[in-house]
Amino acid sequence: MTGVDWRFRSLVVAHAVSAYGTYLNLIALSLFSYEVTGTAWGVGVVMAVRLLSGVMAGLAAGAVSARVTRRTVMVVTDLAQTLAMVLLALWSSGTPLVVLLGAVVVLGAGNTFFNVALRSAVPVMVGQDSRARANGVLVTARSVATVLGFASAAPVIALGGFGTAFAVNAASFAVSGAAVLVLRPRTDSAGEDDAPAATGEDGPPAGEGDSPTKTGKDGPPAGKDGPPTGEGDPPAGTGKDGPPTGDGVPPAGNGKDGPPTGKGDPPAATGKHSPTGDGAPSARERSEPVAVRGGPLRRRVAGLAGPLLGLIALRGLDALASASHNVALPLAAHAAEPAEPAVFMTRFWSAWAVGTLLAHQVLKRRSRGTSWGERAFAAGTCAMSFCFVAAFTGLPAPALTAAAVAAGFADGWTEIVYTSRLQAAPDRQRGRLFGLSATAEQSGFALGTVAAAAALEALPALAVVGAFHGTAACGAVVLLLLTVRRQHARKAEDRSSTSKETGEDTHGTSTGASHLHGS
Repeated sequence: MTGVDWRFRSLVVAHAVSAYGTYLNLIALSLFSYEVTGTAWGVGVVMAVRLLSGVMAGLAAGAVSARVTRRTVMVVTDLAQTLAMVLLALWSSGTPLVVLLGAVVVLGAGNTFFNVALRSAVPVMVGQDSRARANGVLVTARSVATVLGFASAAPVIALGGFGTAFAVNAASFAVSGAAVLVLRPRTDSAGEDDAPAATGEDGPPAGEGDSPTKTGKDGPPAGKDGPPTGEGDPPAGTGKDGPPTGDGVPPAGNGKDGPPTGKGDPPAATGKHSPTGDGAPSARERSEPVAVRGGPLRRRVAGLAGPLLGLIALRGLDALASASHNVALPLAAHAAEPAEPAVFMTRFWSAWAVGTLLAHQVLKRRSRGTSWGERAFAAGTCAMSFCFVAAFTGLPAPALTAAAVAAGFADGWTEIVYTSRLQAAPDRQRGRLFGLSATAEQSGFALGTVAAAAALEALPALAVVGAFHGTAACGAVVLLLLTVRRQHARKAEDRSSTSKETGEDTHGTSTGASHLHGS
C-alpha cells in the first residue's frame, strides 16, 4: 500500500469508531467506578490502576512488537478489550471490584499496546513520504471522536444505563479489530530495517527527499507515505518532522549521543564494514543488538539518539501539564456557567477539535523542503501552554473560543510533529521509542492528575494550570536551546572538516604542478 489511500482511510475510520467508544467510556467508567466503590478515593484507585497498566505495557511494548507482528498485536488487543467491555456490560449490576479492576487493566494495557503498534506501523502502511499527512488524518479523526464521545456520554447513559455505554464501547473495539482483519494492512517491513538510524536533528520533511525503504516481496515500498499516527511512525529521515535518518543516531556504546554500553565495551562500529571506511556503522551493524549493562530502563534507551530521548522527556512534561487543565476545566466550567457546565465543556472541546483540524490542514500544505523537528515541537509546546493558561484567565466567550481553537491548533501541531519525528527512526527502534513515549506520557499524566487535584484544593485554577504549563514551557525552551547549540556545533565541525579537506586538495594540486613543471 502506498500513500494515504482508501485502505488506510478505512482503517482510520474504524480506529475513530474505537476512539469514540473509548472517550465515551472514560466518562461512563468514572461514574461507574464511583457507583461500585462508593468513594472518590475508590475512583482514584481505579484510574491509577488503569494508568499503571498502561505504563507497564509501554515498557513491554517494544519487546512484544519485536516478537509478533504489529497487526497481530492490534487484533489481539482489540479482541481483549471487546471481551472486557462485554463482561462489564453483562455485569453492570452488582459488579465486584475485582472484576472492575481486571477490566481496567485490560483497557489500560490494550490501549497502549494498540497505539504503539499503530504508530510504529504507519510508515510501513503509507510510506515515508506520506507519514505526516497520515498522522494528520489520525489526529483529526481522534479529535472528532473525542468531542463526539464526551458529548454523547450523558445521553447514552441516561437512555440505557452503564450497560449500554459499555456495550457501545465493546462494539467500537469489535469494529476496529474486524477492520484490521479484513483490510490486512501491511504493518511490518520485510527487510531487517526500513531506514537508517535517526540523526537527532531536525530532518528533512516527510515526503521530501527520502529514499524509499525496502519493499519486500509482498508489498510496496515500506516508507513512502506512512501517516504520522504515532503507531506506525515512518522510518527515520522520512517525515515532515522527522530528523535526518541517516547520520544522527550513533550505535549504542559509542558515547556520542546514546548511553554508554559499559565501561569496557568496544565501540559499536570500527569502520571496517563502512563503505567510506570512516568508522560509520552499516545499516546491519546499527540494527544488531548490543549487550548493555545497567537496569531495564538503561537497556531500553541504549542506542537511541539523545535528541529523541529529549523529545520523549518533553512529551512527558507536556502530559503532566495537560493533566492540570483537564482536572481544572470542570471547575472553570462550573464557575463560568453553573447551570450548564457540560455545555461549557462541550463548546470548549469542540473549538479545540477545530484547532487540531486546522493544524492538519496547515502541515499538509506546508512548502516542500520545509523541515519540522525538535524546534517545531518545542515551539508548539510553548504555544500550547500559553493558550491553555490564557483559557483560565476569565476571558469573554468569543476570546475563550479563540484560545481553545489556538490551543487545539498547537496541540494538533505538536502531535503530528512529534509522531512524525519518532517515526523517522529505523523500524527496529520505533517499537521501543513509542513504548517509552507511552510510558512517559501516562506517567506524566498520572502524576499531573494527582498533583493538580491536590494543588486545586488550596490554589486557584489559574495558578495551578500556569505552574504546570510553565514547567512544560521551560522544558521546551531547554530543548530548543540544546537543539540550536547542537546544530551550531555540527556546522562548526562541518566547516572544520571542509577546510581540512580543501587544504589537503590544495597541497596535492601544488605537488602535482611542481612535478609537471620540473619535467
